[in-house]
Amino acid sequence: MPEPLLEARNLKTYFYTAKGIVKAVDNVSFELYKGEALGIAGESGCGKSTLAYSLIRLVPPPGKLVSGEIVFQGKDITKLSEEEFRKEVRWKGISMVFQGAMNALNPVYNIGDQLAEVLMLHQNYTKKEALEMAKKLLQMVGIDPSRIKSYPHELSGGMKQRVVIAMALALMPPLVIADEPTTALDVVVQAQIMNLLKRLRQELGLSIILISHDLSLIAEIADKIAIMYGGKIVEYGTSEQIYNNPQHPYTQGLLNSIPRLRGEIKDLKWIPGVPPDLINPPPGCRFEPRCPFAHERCKEEPPVVEVEPGHKVACWLYVKR
Repeated sequence: MPEPLLEARNLKTYFYTAKGIVKAVDNVSFELYKGEALGIAGESGCGKSTLAYSLIRLVPPPGKLVSGEIVFQGKDITKLSEEEFRKEVRWKGISMVFQGAMNALNPVYNIGDQLAEVLMLHQNYTKKEALEMAKKLLQMVGIDPSRIKSYPHELSGGMKQRVVIAMALALMPPLVIADEPTTALDVVVQAQIMNLLKRLRQELGLSIILISHDLSLIAEIADKIAIMYGGKIVEYGTSEQIYNNPQHPYTQGLLNSIPRLRGEIKDLKWIPGVPPDLINPPPGCRFEPRCPFAHERCKEEPPVVEVEPGHKVACWLYVKR
């Protein structure tokens, strides 16, 4: 069995605020192998983006990675200094497509200069060499190289997202994290961006972590899926296991809220209540206040149970008494 490309072990990322400690990512573990795509899904505020920022050590203050290990290509990268991490891992090993392309691009520089800057800083390219490479990167993501002198405001939302993807691929990293890459895009452009990610994954052998609250989008690309709730992963398995045999009540609630094109037509259901306050989360299972199957035992932290090979769920329903 090959070693995972990336393995997160018991990650905890907290935000230290005046109101208290926000446990945004609380004891999260998962693994990702070369060439795989992992989808991370859950409601807004469940810790998906904070988990991504933790992996590339860009958690904004007052947050910080409190404990845990991130093993990338066999090395615990949490032990690297900031300078070592910047040179060896960030963008060269793990890059990120940030949520909201317009916010990720500098409005006063053309896209060619912004792409070239990455190559000049990390690869010691001359300006001329970097701009030539920038044209190739634009072509790779389906943008005419002649647009290299365009400014962000001259591009459509879909084109800006493609530029951000090209920037993430500039150093050809083995792992790309895509945080809500289709936010604020219409359904046609969403499909184009997802098709682009699938094509690049196949052509370049990329591993991808796709973060989204939209399970139908994740189904397009993911081999494995992690369902997050209240800063924790509550269910983890292959796409087939999660979509065809969901075990956690929260996963079942998410899937029941999605309209289906095939099969029996059923009324859509919603999950009552609101996500937990991560400063004072519920004791035990964090989904307990909203769970239709909650019982007294749920006041305690549920163990992680493997219900079938590779399919894990954190729920008391599957613990034998």
